[in-house]
Amino acid sequence: MVGLKFAVVVEKDETGYYVASVPELPGCHTQAKTLDELIVRVKEAVEAYLDAEGYETTEGVELVGLH
Repeated sequence: MVGLKFAVVVEKDETGYYVASVPELPGCHTQAKTLDELIVRVKEAVEAYLDAEGYETTEGVELVGLH
């Protein structure tokens, strides 16, 4: 499978954590204290979501936009 690209919605909650969700993948979300950590975690969350759905991500996941 070719590398997949996803847009990510990022919000900051009342406790200061960044929360990311991937609109194209219902229920795919994560959180982290820093944006750098969030990027790593959201890629892991997308890969786990796709793996659970039976997709292979041999080329990896690319985040094309953080909104």
